Amino acid sequence: MSHPSPAATAAPSSSRTLGLAACIALVMGNMIGSGVFLLPASLAPFGWDAVAGWVFTIAGSLVLAFVIARLTVAMPDANASQMIARAYGPLAGFAIGWIYWISIIITNVTIAVAATANLSSIMPVLTKPGLGAVCSIAFLWAMTGINLIGARAAGLTQIATTCIKLVPILVALVVLAIILSNGSAQVEPFPAQGLTGAGITASAALTLWALLGFESASVAADKVRDPARTIPRATLIGTAATGLIYLVVCSGIALTLPAAETQTGSPFGAFVSHYWSAGPASFIAIFVVISCLGALNGWTLLQGEVPLAMARSGELPRWLAATDAKGTPVRGLILSTVLASLMLVANSLQGLVALFTAMALLATSATLWLYVGCALASLRFRLVVPAAVIGLGYALWTLWGAGLVASGSSILLMLAGLPFYWWARRGR
Repeated sequence: MSHPSPAATAAPSSSRTLGLAACIALVMGNMIGSGVFLLPASLAPFGWDAVAGWVFTIAGSLVLAFVIARLTVAMPDANASQMIARAYGPLAGFAIGWIYWISIIITNVTIAVAATANLSSIMPVLTKPGLGAVCSIAFLWAMTGINLIGARAAGLTQIATTCIKLVPILVALVVLAIILSNGSAQVEPFPAQGLTGAGITASAALTLWALLGFESASVAADKVRDPARTIPRATLIGTAATGLIYLVVCSGIALTLPAAETQTGSPFGAFVSHYWSAGPASFIAIFVVISCLGALNGWTLLQGEVPLAMARSGELPRWLAATDAKGTPVRGLILSTVLASLMLVANSLQGLVALFTAMALLATSATLWLYVGCALASLRFRLVVPAAVIGLGYALWTLWGAGLVASGSSILLMLAGLPFYWWARRGR
């Protein structure tokens, strides 16, 4: 059976409520979330290798963002998995769409854990695994509640939280500029033996976690006004701006903060406390939590849109295609949050930083398959072939850097979706 045209299942124009500002906020809001605020703890052991990892990650992300943007211009009414289905058939489209949906659920778990970890710096009781899991689950359902109101409410929340989340980043930038200019910071020296390939590769997999989300506007194409113009602009602007912020802030904190102090639930708070005062550090932690929740809000929007599009295309059971009067995919949102909650319960005995690192690697590996699929689709349609080749190489290299456990687990998760695909096709 042929894959149905996305245009046939596209949402009516009345549900296209996201303009350029909201799309840039969606891209930047989904990228600037938990990654920038907890990654200094995960990247500190890599030292200057992590700086090189950031450079490779930003370059690779911009190339992949360009590829996805050009695909969107060519097929403005198709989301990423539908583009892949047009290129390689419905099974390929399903496999990529499924693993991307799972990656979003894992991402939401990771972000909720990051929000709890930062909140634990001012509420230490949350460091207890059980209480931390309860708090993270509460964050998941709070953002689901906002998205159940509708895409417009989620978009307005995203714009507001994106503005708020820039506050701790700006504070860190100012403090970083002051301590570097007056010489009060002890910057980790560049290693005498130089950079190492293993360190760069391993750190690049973690740094990509922080930049996941540059495809957000394309995934939410069903809710975007004038997608052929809006999505490419929002994708490239959001990716470039976020990459520059991350390179400076994350590297600055990781290289100037003593190693022992980076291994906390709130590296940003530790940085401000070390070089300024403990009082402002508490406020920074609150802003960071809001930032994480803003990212969680944006990813929650996507965790409803992906199964909705797949169900409309006949790749998931039809009952997931139902929406309310505002076009909100209620069933997909609730099902996704239930799965995320169960995942949190299953891993509730791990420490917050360890859980964050493990979930970040798994989410990155799972999302990379979408980037591999988009690069292959671009090659199939002969669109921006040089960029697609570079993007494909970068995605495969990062999959290798994520390690056998994370990347192997992502393959198993992809295969786990096949029974649902066959179930949906039998239902049709």
